[in-house]
Amino acid sequence: MHNARFVGIALLVFSAVFSAPAFAQIDFSGHWAVRYHEDQQERSPGGELGDYTGVPLNDAARLRADSWDAALYGLAEWQCRPHAATYMWRSVNPARISKDVEPITGETIAIRVNFVDLIDRVIYMDGRPHPPEEAAHTWAGFSTGKWEGDMLTVTTTHLKEYILRRDGIPLSDLATMTEHWIRHGDYLTIVQLVTDPVYLTEPFIQTTDFVLDLHIQDAPQLCEVEEETDHPKGWVPHRLPGTTRDVEEFAKKHGLPVEAVRGGAETMYPEYRVKLKQAKQP
Repeated sequence: MHNARFVGIALLVFSAVFSAPAFAQIDFSGHWAVRYHEDQQERSPGGELGDYTGVPLNDAARLRADSWDAALYGLAEWQCRPHAATYMWRSVNPARISKDVEPITGETIAIRVNFVDLIDRVIYMDGRPHPPEEAAHTWAGFSTGKWEGDMLTVTTTHLKEYILRRDGIPLSDLATMTEHWIRHGDYLTIVQLVTDPVYLTEPFIQTTDFVLDLHIQDAPQLCEVEEETDHPKGWVPHRLPGTTRDVEEFAKKHGLPVEAVRGGAETMYPEYRVKLKQAKQP
């Protein structure tokens, strides 16, 4: 009798311990405000042209970035284009996070993150696989999530071609992203690792912080297209390769070697400081 009671209690404790994670996960629900003082220039006006420092880009990415012209956003077909999921965390828009709950079991089957209705990302938590390679690519991509302790790890594929930063560093439609969502009280940290076999030689890593804001009101952004009238029909903004001096100007302005501001994987690591001391100033 005592053995049976002991086994029953042990099974109860075992069940409680191992079933708890399904219902005791961190809740990210709420409105999260951006912290504009964090990487202020990158998050608000956008980085300076020619600044590729600390980015593991290759020569193909440099060529496209050197030719980038932000006037593209003046084209009618670009004016309502949202940021892709890889960049949206670094936009000026707050994030609204909610979850879809299975009504019978109480299990979270999906987590949603919405950026003022510009894109609505769905992170599936039900174990479904990613679609085949030829499936449609979108600005939000296709995301699945899993818990690693109190941290949510999100894997995103099937993204449209976009830019990594607003100075024109490109991302191909083969790019993928891994995110780690970490909450500490009213603060949320998003760690992004972006991989692109076309334009990056190593993963690009950045962190972005948010704070819970109980006073944010939902204000969807409505887009109205305005036609450009001072350019001929069919005009596409561009800058011919080899005709820009952005890199040299950025290096001179900040007293940095041109070699350093051209970026590349080695500029991401502390050991590059030794090489930087030996480099010639502009």
